[in-house]
Amino acid sequence: MEPEDMTDRTPPPPILVFAGSAREDSFNKQLARLAADRIEALGGEPTFIDLRDYPMPLYDGDLEAESGLPENALALRRLLAEHQGLLIASPEYNGFITPLLKNTIDWLTRPHEGDSGLKLFQGRIAAVVSASPGGLGGIRSLALIRQLLGNIGVTVLPDQLAVARAKEAFDDDGSLASDGQQQKLDAICGRLIDTLDRLGDRGPRA
Repeated sequence: MEPEDMTDRTPPPPILVFAGSAREDSFNKQLARLAADRIEALGGEPTFIDLRDYPMPLYDGDLEAESGLPENALALRRLLAEHQGLLIASPEYNGFITPLLKNTIDWLTRPHEGDSGLKLFQGRIAAVVSASPGGLGGIRSLALIRQLLGNIGVTVLPDQLAVARAKEAFDDDGSLASDGQQQKLDAICGRLIDTLDRLGDRGPRA
């Protein structure tokens, strides 16, 4: 039997993973890190980023007109251009997505040097998850992040995970204490990878 030709293998799909929280001990950041680990274990190529490392001012049209996009917005644009897949862990603040997550997306969707920010998102595939100390697991934020992503051209997979009572939801090794929730997270990550694989060429590049 002839050896397998490694050059014929399709490279794993690159997936950008982040949480909409800057808090060091954020449950959603913990969930995003776990998702990145599972994506890698399942054959994807995750890039985990912490939005705490990309601080930006509150979006202001006058500031944009005067100074253009912040350097961290440009850095995130470059990252996004290299990843067709997204996995976002969306915290819930007063029943809504976080100001940090909304502000990040607001800056990224602005035009830059003749290039549309919306083009960066169009054709991307996303999965969304959430965690909350409360009993609903942040599920209300998931409906809103779905709406926002859909508005800017992202296809969001139907499966989602809302981890309730997050203080007790994680084991010491960072995995989910509930086998059912862990299996659901694996299913979401696997479906995201499979969907990107079926797209073949990894979609648009900005």
